[in-house]
Amino acid sequence: MASRPNPHIDSRFKTTIWQLLDTEQHRSALFFAERYFCRDGENHEARHLYSTALLKNGQTQSALHLVNLAEEEQCQECVEIYAKCCSTLGRFRAAREALERIVTDPTPVASSSSSIRPPIAIADESVFYCRAGVMAAKGNQPERAISNFEKALNLNPLLWEAFEGLCSLGSFPNIDEVFADRTLTKDGSKDDLTNSTTGVERKPSPLPLATGMGFFTPAATNDVNQIRNFDQQSQPFRLNPESSDSIQSGFGFSVENSMTTRIGSNFRGLGVSGPPIPNLGLIANSRTMSSVDEMGPAPKKHRTASLAPIKANGDKGKQTMNTGVTQKPPPRAGQPDANTTRRSTRLLSSGVGGKEQTRTVKHPPTRDRSRRPNARTRSRSHGSDNEDMLSPDTAHSPPTSSMHSPQSEGSPGPSTHAAQRAAEAMEWEAADKYIFHLLRSHAIAYQHMARYSCKEVIEAVENLTPDMQKSTSILSLVGRAYYEMVDYQKAEAAFKAARTIDPYRVWDMEIYSTLLWHLQKNVKLSFLGQELVSIDPQAPQAWIAIGNCFSLQKERSQALTCFRKASNLDPTCAYAYTLSGHESLEEDIDTAIGFFRTAIRADPRHYNAWYGLGTCYLRMSKLRQAEYHYRRASEIHPHNAVLKGCMAMAMERRGQREEAYQLYEEAVRLAPDNPLVRYRRAKILISMKRYDDALEDLLRLRDIAPEESNVVFQLAKVYRLMGSAVQSALQLATARDMSPKSLGKIKRLVETSQDEDGARDGEMDEG
Repeated sequence: MASRPNPHIDSRFKTTIWQLLDTEQHRSALFFAERYFCRDGENHEARHLYSTALLKNGQTQSALHLVNLAEEEQCQECVEIYAKCCSTLGRFRAAREALERIVTDPTPVASSSSSIRPPIAIADESVFYCRAGVMAAKGNQPERAISNFEKALNLNPLLWEAFEGLCSLGSFPNIDEVFADRTLTKDGSKDDLTNSTTGVERKPSPLPLATGMGFFTPAATNDVNQIRNFDQQSQPFRLNPESSDSIQSGFGFSVENSMTTRIGSNFRGLGVSGPPIPNLGLIANSRTMSSVDEMGPAPKKHRTASLAPIKANGDKGKQTMNTGVTQKPPPRAGQPDANTTRRSTRLLSSGVGGKEQTRTVKHPPTRDRSRRPNARTRSRSHGSDNEDMLSPDTAHSPPTSSMHSPQSEGSPGPSTHAAQRAAEAMEWEAADKYIFHLLRSHAIAYQHMARYSCKEVIEAVENLTPDMQKSTSILSLVGRAYYEMVDYQKAEAAFKAARTIDPYRVWDMEIYSTLLWHLQKNVKLSFLGQELVSIDPQAPQAWIAIGNCFSLQKERSQALTCFRKASNLDPTCAYAYTLSGHESLEEDIDTAIGFFRTAIRADPRHYNAWYGLGTCYLRMSKLRQAEYHYRRASEIHPHNAVLKGCMAMAMERRGQREEAYQLYEEAVRLAPDNPLVRYRRAKILISMKRYDDALEDLLRLRDIAPEESNVVFQLAKVYRLMGSAVQSALQLATARDMSPKSLGKIKRLVETSQDEDGARDGEMDEG
């Protein structure tokens, strides 16, 4: 189940999931959390994120199941999430015991987390577009919902909920364009500010953008407060704030020694190598040389205005102050003056907002540059001319031996750092490609399911990696695909596998319960309904399962009560209204029509409701309206053979036999083993006097459904029309034995055949 750990991919997963959770994009967070857990199921942090996402999505029992491990396998985060789940379920005693165990346990199992939680993310415009799309979809405004979802997805392709919303509304974006490979920014959006497809211009984020290594470079600024607040901005990864080396500076890193060496040592603890820290310039409270030191001394102000000028004639006399204080000779080369304050310290002490502090002189004056080599090569003798001719600037400069060069002895050179940064950038680029490849592969399967292209769904799932194929959402997707293909045995196996992995899953269980209804498995359906109600009594899926159980037992009033309960719990649940309509169809067609219309208002792409309306109008002999609603259902689900057969039946009743026959042909091509459409095609072939073709269909139907009396009866009718009286009598006897209730229909067929034979004999006598 677990894939080979990759710190860059794991870091990208963790950052993305936390950002989505912080911005309340819980469905999108659950998608990535499940993928992360399937990729590395042994990772405790993946388990924590997956259970947290489930908890945020209301699947409390599933979240509890994930962290309810053996006591020796639980870490502190597992116990904490366990306590949250128990508190949500009202199990306060278990929650208290778990929290007390965290405090009293002296040796808790260490978590496998390799980094601390990223800072709380702030919702941007893509998040608000996504939320607006959800509200528009629930408010029956599909056009606005599609527009908002498209804008959200263009700004942030990691909003999986926006993609699902588009597919549910019948708008299918180009997957290769939406989830094209790109380098992610801090918020997971694209690097470019304008999307070429929609022309929507993004506002530049006020926060720093991410580099290829996942860190953020602040914009060049002289604002001291902005630089000092850099540690408060959102970053995907931070250094350990508990490190003793980083306490003094107030930042997330230390500035006492070489920045490159310090940051590299901190990042080795995270499993990744850190990029070079940007030059902050103003942080010079240690012996580390600033950018000004590297470029040469800046012009200094004299301490007093009474400093005597240097003699220009080469006089060896000492420089004195007007105050009468005798000046000490300058220190020897390589020996710092104890009474001389470092230039960087003076800059900081001159005021935080002072101009002298923030001003950087790229090239010092010519006078300083010309005398700087003399300071390095001057004689060690106190009485030398070079030593006496030192300027105040040179005398107070830091000694050469104390200056730390970026290429100091023992540290890697620029070429080594460049190679490391390039390799690190390639690793992050590979991680981003993995994320978008994962999105594309799953989006293909989900989009095919929204189109009801069920065979393509199975093919797309087969292209996934084995660990992703075992996720509960993918197994449920496969079960839905087989259910729509009327392959109930494989659908049942897929749903069973999903419930084995997550026995507390509630989502998609309404489809599973309807599947058991079709299979006439009363005991399993009853057990499923009771189990779902015990898991979450507020879930509409649980009451739909209970309603299907009552419907299978022909208790329609109880079934309607359960379906009404489901619709009250979730007014947007179109499936509950549709099942209520089907239960009311036998007793009150007008009530059934009302339920079906309510289902269409809740979900315009719910093809079962369109099919139910077509059935109502067909029973009312409103053939044109029945054909219209069947056609709408077939447009939503173009691969459903039953819908095409129903549409053909309405056209056949209107006298359009040729058009109806073409639809029957198409339906049989879609589902060769579907007995219903083949039976109806056989009947229309009989009406068109194509007895040989009808006989072929009926013989195949007898092999598919040998206990179906209607098939045997139609065989007897075809044999009689073809002049085979013996075969016709044999099939009629078989039909009578299989269904004694059809005795009256058999007698009418026999009488009709006798009358036709008598009329034929009379015509022959007259001739």
